[in-house]
Amino acid sequence: MTALLVALGAAAGAALRFEVASRYDGRFPVGTLAVNVSGSFLLGLLSALALGQHPLALLGTGFCGGFTTYSAFAVQTHGLGRLRATAYAVATIGGALVACALGFTIGQA
Repeated sequence: MTALLVALGAAAGAALRFEVASRYDGRFPVGTLAVNVSGSFLLGLLSALALGQHPLALLGTGFCGGFTTYSAFAVQTHGLGRLRATAYAVATIGGALVACALGFTIGQA
């Protein structure tokens, strides 16, 4: 049952990520940046809410795992050139960490 929930969540997350990235990624991958930061926020929030095994499998592991993307981030960073790649990496990693902490803090309140 848990594996099915993860698969369902991942399918929905990946489809939404594809839509956002397709619409907003251009010369600078704004869409991928947005999904990674917002997905980190959501995962922090879900972690703080201490959901049961099945909701966390569906939403945390499945949806957030499918929605966020390290592979696209890595490929896009490599293709941006030194200065833009550095800015993108700092924005993605820093933004994701801050967003996750914020989500966790809000979830605990």
